[in-house]
Amino acid sequence: MPHGSRVFEEPTSPGTPAVVSGIVPVVFGTAPINLVEGIENVNKPIKCESFTDFKKQFGYSNDWNNYTLCEVADAAFVQFEVAPFVFVNVLDPEVHKKEVTQETLTIENHKATLKNVGVLKKSLKLIANNSELKKDIDYIASFNEDGLVTIAFLTAQTAVTAEYDVLDPSLVTSSDIIGGYDVDTGKSSGLECINKVFPRLRLVPSLILAPKFALDPVVAAVMRAKAKSVNTYLKAFALTDVDTSKTNVFTDVFSWKSDNGFTGELEGVCWPLVAKKGKVYHLSTHLACNILKVCILNKNYPYESASNKIIPIDKIVVKNGDKYEEVELEPNQAEILNDQGIVTALNFVNGFVTWGNYTAAYPNVTDVKDKFHATRLMHNFISNTIVLKTWEKLDGPIRRRFVDEIVDEMNMWMNGLQGEGAVIGGRVEARAEDNPNEQLVNGKVVFRYFVAEPTPGQVIENILQVDTSYYDKIFN
Repeated sequence: MPHGSRVFEEPTSPGTPAVVSGIVPVVFGTAPINLVEGIENVNKPIKCESFTDFKKQFGYSNDWNNYTLCEVADAAFVQFEVAPFVFVNVLDPEVHKKEVTQETLTIENHKATLKNVGVLKKSLKLIANNSELKKDIDYIASFNEDGLVTIAFLTAQTAVTAEYDVLDPSLVTSSDIIGGYDVDTGKSSGLECINKVFPRLRLVPSLILAPKFALDPVVAAVMRAKAKSVNTYLKAFALTDVDTSKTNVFTDVFSWKSDNGFTGELEGVCWPLVAKKGKVYHLSTHLACNILKVCILNKNYPYESASNKIIPIDKIVVKNGDKYEEVELEPNQAEILNDQGIVTALNFVNGFVTWGNYTAAYPNVTDVKDKFHATRLMHNFISNTIVLKTWEKLDGPIRRRFVDEIVDEMNMWMNGLQGEGAVIGGRVEARAEDNPNEQLVNGKVVFRYFVAEPTPGQVIENILQVDTSYYDKIFN
């Protein structure tokens, strides 16, 4: 390299996202990892706190249909500027690939560009005069801004053909997203990686997403199952979407949700899609970002609903074949969706907002902790925090001091939640009737927690009537 001092410019950063600890979304999908060869982020939970961070770990492409994690990265780090997000890429370059042979290069000014995106550079072979050219001696290969490989020839060449492998995201199936645990290798894949998040990153998974893939009822069912039991002791909340080709608000959407079992207490179902400047997002992606954004405003406690909170979009759309058609929902239509446990988007008084408080279980389930997103998320937060706070007390000697320490510490924590407005009230009790001698001699202690989370004020009723006495003021 020539002698001297230089400046290399990077694209302008969209900003440093605010970091949320109370809500951590975990997203499963595909990424253009060929752009970051040498970083093997396949079936590993990776925490990202910025767009730059995501591109460094996974690469980036505007082809969101093939690379679904990029949709969430754009929404989180560019549109909403919230973090952290945990991403799990299931696209394996050793498995999900295809071979390209005998591509004839067009060479101009000692340069050529390969035709296909997703090139795995380590597989690239350039052939000239029946001999393989040598990397870094005969040529240099690098990615351009469009994700295509550009060849710069260091030696004079006129007729060159290329052979290489490319990523093939179409080979990724619902089975790859579902994943599992391989007894022989001891490795997890797909949604099973949710159990690797806390041990690996010390972050409690709060939201589970798999945009596009969650339309598969089997994938959604596994997401719901994982939400009920993360690392055996913790709980999360799955965000899914109704098939957006279903356009009849009054029949198709409701029947699809019900027929396919999208009715979990630990699930939020969204419909339809949303768009901004031609980019189309799953509504579940924007709902996840909005939940984080509201958390930031509430000192990282997820007690306030994300409903009626602004989202950065310019239209609501549904899919019609290969095209997208705009939808203009009226408030009464949005209300009908909400009453069937579906979150939607609405453009009314405040501009475009996420709209709806009910979980997917509503209207069949009406328990306050299970019917509202906000109360369910706060209940999960309290439950998970109880596990984490009391875990260090495990295996201590059972005596009065042991019981009093836990009661006092957890009551102080509950009082803190009340002071922050995160709960209306809460307390912890250790009752004698819950702890008989035969239980204590076996090393078990039971504590009771009582809590009331604030519910979303989704109905404001104002009564208006004429008071004729005011007419007396006209002449008196």
